[in-house]
Amino acid sequence: MKLRSKGGATLGLVLSGALVLGACTSEDPGTTTDPAGTEDTATMEATETGQMEEGDACRQDVGITETSDGEVSYSAGPGPWNGYNSYTNRTYSTYNSVIAQQMFSGFVYFGTDGTICDNTEFGTVEVISEDPLEVQYTIAEDAAWSDGTPVTINDYLLEFASQNPEWLVPGYASQEDPEAEAVFDNVSASFAADATGGPQGEVGSKEFTVTFDTKNPDWKLMVGSYTLPSHIVAQESGLEPDALAQAILDQDAATVEQAADFWNDGWTFNPGELPDPSMTPSMGRYMLTGSGWSDTALTLEANDQYWGTPAATRNWIYRFLEDAAMPQALQNSDVNIIEPQATVDAVAQLENIGDSVTVATEPTLTWEHVDFNFRDNNVFSDAQGGLALREAFALCLPRQRILDSLIKPISEDAVLMNAREIFPFQDGYDEVVSEAYDGRYDEVDIEAAQEKVAESGVATPIDVRIGYRAPNQRRTETVAAIQASCADAGFNVTDVGSENFFSEDLVNGDYEVALFAWSGSGQIASGQNIYSTGLPQNFGEYSNEEVDAAWDTLASSLDPEVHDEQTVIIEELLWDTLYGIPLYAHPGLVAYDSAIENVRPTATQDGVSWNAGQWVVE
Repeated sequence: MKLRSKGGATLGLVLSGALVLGACTSEDPGTTTDPAGTEDTATMEATETGQMEEGDACRQDVGITETSDGEVSYSAGPGPWNGYNSYTNRTYSTYNSVIAQQMFSGFVYFGTDGTICDNTEFGTVEVISEDPLEVQYTIAEDAAWSDGTPVTINDYLLEFASQNPEWLVPGYASQEDPEAEAVFDNVSASFAADATGGPQGEVGSKEFTVTFDTKNPDWKLMVGSYTLPSHIVAQESGLEPDALAQAILDQDAATVEQAADFWNDGWTFNPGELPDPSMTPSMGRYMLTGSGWSDTALTLEANDQYWGTPAATRNWIYRFLEDAAMPQALQNSDVNIIEPQATVDAVAQLENIGDSVTVATEPTLTWEHVDFNFRDNNVFSDAQGGLALREAFALCLPRQRILDSLIKPISEDAVLMNAREIFPFQDGYDEVVSEAYDGRYDEVDIEAAQEKVAESGVATPIDVRIGYRAPNQRRTETVAAIQASCADAGFNVTDVGSENFFSEDLVNGDYEVALFAWSGSGQIASGQNIYSTGLPQNFGEYSNEEVDAAWDTLASSLDPEVHDEQTVIIEELLWDTLYGIPLYAHPGLVAYDSAIENVRPTATQDGVSWNAGQWVVE
């Protein structure tokens, strides 16, 4: 059986090295096939600057040679930007990732269908040994931060240190010391977990090697997707840049710890208050300006020190718009490109605008789900209502009703999503589901739910708070449907949607059930960060030894057959223990001013802004 894998990166962009969460792509050539069924459905037209080629998922040369005056504006939602370092647990979100895309570069990036594309403007990656897996990274000689500081191994050493809690705090990653706390508040530990020796090379060098401890199938994504400037961290921590780099090479934990406070908090700013631009250098096509942040927008300007193909348009503006306000804002030319949540009303409103707006819908690698809280003080934990109560909730959850009322009017081919690591529109999905899940929660069964509640021993009514990032009309309606359906089973469901859901409620476990989406790009092993014991994106603190073992096997093999076998095992275990319940794959929705050229929707978590540096106003 040949499967197509997808990743479950978390709330937005791919982690500095994977994702992670978050955050994510097809595998290395030769280990598996690219995701299927996610081709770019936006119209590709010839432009004055070049020719878009159908079927080419990667960034194409459209003839941009210089930056033109003007501005182009975009909105992905209401969440404001709140940090230059978007890899802390408090700042890792879709909204921050949108800005990180424009300001940082890496060796690879995600194409429109999840293909891993080589970014040769930035550098090259070469496997020099397969056993053990050793990779050589060469940064382009002219690659530099906007303040003129070269991008070097020093930046990757800091990336590694920030993701490696174990050698800074022995006992943390191994769970030997449950009270241990990571020094760096990094949302991912994926790089460190797979390459405990870290980058090897001379301090300040443009070339380094990494020897991976295992044959991680996502090795190409483990190093440097969006690397932060180590020289700024050193400077603000009272260290010399080369001294910090050497301390990491020497595993001098005491010195490295001096850099953690600034890495964790130094790049988090009050709304509207940006520091001197020297604090936030860019190595992407756009950069922050000292006065470009307001209550409603963040304005970036072209980085004139960028060494590769320049940004097409001088100013790039990210507007903080509620989904419901986006269509009218687009019609009024207050924004040029929008990516709202796909709803029946939004699609109809956009299509009614006429030819001045282009509307594109396509399948995405983002999926909606509800997750249980397994903390001991929670009613669904194994210490209280346990599996029986989770089964009761699953039996009253109106999955089909939610799909029929909220998703099918937008995408008539949408189906219930009955897996987590593979999508309904990908090859192999039916085979996985047939082996891992018997359909027991496809339809509501109140009588069976009541029996399971009685079996759990928990007295009714059972209070269940469902948390999500609000405002969000589709999720508000989802919670309302669950309230109505589960009341007869004994559940008193309350809507506790909050603007602070991702930054506070989800991280702190302040919910019984969490409702949100994982956004992926086709990675094979990124789900390990979500479902394995003690890992950063396992917000509900689920723990299962068999699941941990299956992920360990999958994440240490380059063999597609091993990936397929372990995917089935993982899916079956997650259904049998009810980590959570998948609902549906999101239909994507992008709409833009028809005068904007080179807009390319994508199925991946990067969103349509993945190639924003190529957007041109006709």
